[in-house]
Amino acid sequence: MMNGLQRRDNWMDNMFNWFDHGFEPETMLSGASMRTDIAEDDHAYQVKIDMPGFAKDDLHLSYDQDVLTVTGHRDAQSEGKDNAGNLLHTERRYGQFSRQYRLPEVDRHQISAKYENGVLTVTLPKLAASHKADTTITID
Repeated sequence: MMNGLQRRDNWMDNMFNWFDHGFEPETMLSGASMRTDIAEDDHAYQVKIDMPGFAKDDLHLSYDQDVLTVTGHRDAQSEGKDNAGNLLHTERRYGQFSRQYRLPEVDRHQISAKYENGVLTVTLPKLAASHKADTTITID
C-alpha cells in the first residue's frame, strides 16, 4: 500500500509529464481536434473552427467539388532559461493540420471567412434554386 507522499509524488510526476507533453502542437491541434460547429439554415452554412495560436496568414481555405478544406500551418519554438539567461531546454516543432467538410450546393463566389480570437468562421451561402446544377433529362 502506498503512503500519501508516494501518491503525491506520482501525481506530481504525472502532472509535470502532462505539462511537458500535453501542449505540443501535434497533440493540441490535429484534424481530429479541430473542434468544429456547423450550422445550416435555408440560406447558408456557417462553419466555426477552433484554431488557437495560428496567425491568419497561416490559414488556408479552399472549396472544390462540394468540399471545404481548411488547412493551418504553424512553427513553434519553446525555450527554457534559468534566472541568469542560460539556455536549459529548447524545442522546435512544426505542423500542418487539415480538415475537410462536405457542404453541397454552395455559391462559391459568395464564400466569406474571418479569424478572431482563435476561431475561424466561414460562411458559405447556398445557391439559389435557379442556380442549382440539377437537370431533368427526358428519355426519348
